[in-house]
Amino acid sequence: MNKVLIDTDVILDFFFDRKPFSEHAAQVIGLCETGNIKGFVTPVIYSNVYYILKQTARHDKVIENLKQLLLITEVLLMDKEVVSNALNSGFKDFEDSLQNYAAMKNGEIDAILTRNLKDFKKSEMAVMTPESYIKALLARPE
Repeated sequence: MNKVLIDTDVILDFFFDRKPFSEHAAQVIGLCETGNIKGFVTPVIYSNVYYILKQTARHDKVIENLKQLLLITEVLLMDKEVVSNALNSGFKDFEDSLQNYAAMKNGEIDAILTRNLKDFKKSEMAVMTPESYIKALLARPE
């Protein structure tokens, strides 16, 4: 499981240092930075993170943080097919449905990392918390 979609809450845990979740979020971001895993986000995640970070920081600081994130992650495409699938999915949270179908369309994502497991109940993908993902990585034989 080396290619993961990193959900908004995990990125916000990292940027806001939200204890106790930030430790595992930072480990995931660190693994992306070192190239040990390939992290993916969506344009919606960037938009949401910008909006929330902007509540507590200046525009230029938020943009700089997002540029740093962009250096270590890939951005999934979202198109009409992704939106249509999300609208017709039965997911209770539309945003999470968009993330799910963008990851599915990519075809290479091994898991979605989120703390919000309940909103991904309808996903056909592996959905894990950052903590369980890190534990699974550490348990794998070399």
